Amino acid sequence: MLSIPGQRGWTCDGVSRRELLRVGGAGLLGVSLANLLKLESAASAAAPTITPIAGGDKQVGFGKAKNFIFIFLQGGPSHIDIWDPKPDAPDNIRGQFKPIPTAIKGEYVSEVMPNLAKVMDKTTLIRSVSYTPAGLFNHTAAIYQMMTGYTPDKVSPSGQLEPPNRADYPCMGAQISKIRPPKDPMLPFVMLPRPLQESGVVGKGGTAGFLGAAADPYYLFQDPAKELNITDLALRQEVSVQRMSRRATILDKVNSQMPEIEKAVEEHALGEYDKKALELVISGRARKAFDLTEEKKETREKYGMHTFGQSLLVARRLIEAGTRVVQVNWPAVANGNPTVDAWDTHAANFGPLKNLHCPKLDSGLPALIADLEERGLLKDTIVLAIGEFGRSPKLGVSTSGNTNGPDGRDHWPYCYTSLMAGGGIARGAVFGKSDKTASAPQEDGVHPTQLLATVYHAMGIHPHTIVNNHLGQPRELVQADPVLKLFS
Repeated sequence: MLSIPGQRGWTCDGVSRRELLRVGGAGLLGVSLANLLKLESAASAAAPTITPIAGGDKQVGFGKAKNFIFIFLQGGPSHIDIWDPKPDAPDNIRGQFKPIPTAIKGEYVSEVMPNLAKVMDKTTLIRSVSYTPAGLFNHTAAIYQMMTGYTPDKVSPSGQLEPPNRADYPCMGAQISKIRPPKDPMLPFVMLPRPLQESGVVGKGGTAGFLGAAADPYYLFQDPAKELNITDLALRQEVSVQRMSRRATILDKVNSQMPEIEKAVEEHALGEYDKKALELVISGRARKAFDLTEEKKETREKYGMHTFGQSLLVARRLIEAGTRVVQVNWPAVANGNPTVDAWDTHAANFGPLKNLHCPKLDSGLPALIADLEERGLLKDTIVLAIGEFGRSPKLGVSTSGNTNGPDGRDHWPYCYTSLMAGGGIARGAVFGKSDKTASAPQEDGVHPTQLLATVYHAMGIHPHTIVNNHLGQPRELVQADPVLKLFS
């Protein structure tokens, strides 16, 4: 039986990848061909049209990347305390950490990031990310913009949004995996280890939105530092590989004998998507990619034996196995407790950064970059690490209506830092410059939507490509141009 959590019957916006895998692993087995055809036909009829735009291939960096790892540092990391130190600023701005030199001559990061300092020659730091908030001062709305490239229609004064729905703009990973699906039978887009969340709003900005549920990521909302439950990617015990393979062959034969049905559903009787889902389950590619016991102990420890580090290791294994996009969300709830999870350091900034957050970031992120490089994957994989905003340069002030402790920092979208690497991005570079207090860009300001456009460009997708939404209205992937100076 095909199960669609929270819904009954068939859905015209398709089913999730997890559900299609369940079709592959459980049956084709408990679902009749007629029902499967009905499902595929409905999903196809509801699928948005995509109108490519030519011209980008003439520009530097276009199509240099084949894969994308999106590291979203939810909560808003303090740029001035991590990767844009200002040692000459006044005490109430520069904070408690000292700068240390990096592999880029003349460039420094905070002392809490010694491992990142060693791999900076493989990355580009962008120290001039900036936007003026218009209902985007709080997490959910800012997250939505960072995920989709669009500002939400409805924002309350607190910044809270309505729960995710199919009228939402698709997240970047869904757009990429829809336009550039994997060639091999593999999960196109995986998101882990937990959903994007602020207070009671869960998953906003992290779905395929109007692309339909069939384009949603495969949500692995588990802790990779613990044993994973991936039974939906495994064959049922009573069904052997040989038996599943026989059934796949039988289905191919049935298709070949039913041209009138194929014509009726525009050749979507058992489309390539279903065949790949079935092949994926039979091959065990995804199941194997999630199995961290195959990694050497030293490798796992280098990433860090914590949720964030092991999630990044899973990301590398997925990319290596053929997944197109992996999004790793910092495993926290915005507005959570900063001493245990979130980067949202209102009450206390320095203790959590020094003792909890930065040690995890400084083990996982540099290990991923070095590992991708050693395996020859970095040249084809673009990596973007960023939060929804930075933190206020001045300590103890309120910039968003929140109460802050004497050493706490509030939300600050006017200037912050992101890191990019791989996929044609320049190596050993620092792009843009903040002013003396890291309060505003001094050179080469970059809007977050331009970073999304840069990723699309690197993936060989024109950022102004038109996709029809759920109402048939044309919408651009993102209304911004790539920052071509970021490419080498």
